Amino acid sequence: MTTLVKYTKQSPSRRWSWLTDPLAALIRDRFALGGLIILAIFFLIAIFAPLIATHPPFESAISDTGRLMRLQPPSADHWLGTTTFGQDVFSQFVLGFRVTLMVGVLGAIAVGVISTLFGVISGYFGGWVDDVLMRITDIALSIPTLPFAILAVGLLGPSINNIILVIVLLFWRNGARIIRSAVLTERERVYVKWARTAGASHVHIIRCHILPNVFRVIFLWVTMSVAFAVLTEASLSFIGLGDPSTTSWGQMLNTAFTSGNLRSAWWWVVPPSLALVMLISSLYLVGRAFEEHANPRLRAK
Repeated sequence: MTTLVKYTKQSPSRRWSWLTDPLAALIRDRFALGGLIILAIFFLIAIFAPLIATHPPFESAISDTGRLMRLQPPSADHWLGTTTFGQDVFSQFVLGFRVTLMVGVLGAIAVGVISTLFGVISGYFGGWVDDVLMRITDIALSIPTLPFAILAVGLLGPSINNIILVIVLLFWRNGARIIRSAVLTERERVYVKWARTAGASHVHIIRCHILPNVFRVIFLWVTMSVAFAVLTEASLSFIGLGDPSTTSWGQMLNTAFTSGNLRSAWWWVVPPSLALVMLISSLYLVGRAFEEHANPRLRAK
């Protein structure tokens, strides 16, 4: 006797629950809500950075007597003082929001796309496809992170595009394995087997059943990737491999360090350092709340 399985479409509200439910959980969590507010403020500053900046970032301030206004403390003209070259710290700091978030978001999106492709295809199809993709991932995992980043940026040249490329090459590999593990679990669910029995195509199953149910894992990895990308850009810029034509927080710290004013000119060092801590912390708070929503056992603890 043949059992017929009737395949029904989900209601519109249920279809988007994989996106709306996690967002509602983030808003209910006070710490995550605080992180979201900080991120929103950072993005607003990045968008309007050219309008907020009070001076050109590389313009040296000259006093009425014709002297270079180097290492001036905060004042009405220079809200966060000046650098050893007489440049306005506030303008460099504000414009650094744009560079830092651009690197973090673009790098994380690219990492998320590649990790998802490798993880979903490998976990769903299995067999030789899984073997090939996971061996490529294993080879990528064997590459040391910091030495490869220094060597790659050193050979390609210090630019924002090259830094984003290095970030993508380094951080997709861990996400591919994490997403693959989630897909391996989802493909054995009863509703996936019913969809196959009903004649649904692989593309339809992946799009309508696999991806919505591993979205939490993908989002969590993308969130962490933003933090990894920001820290990588700041680290490379701090050791002198940043793009010299842009103003980033890591570049500001590198200039303060190489000029010997890392400790004395606090107004030059504290703002980018504090902004990096706040950005990474807000991403952690959002990721922690999202992970608790995805794994109820963590909420019980």
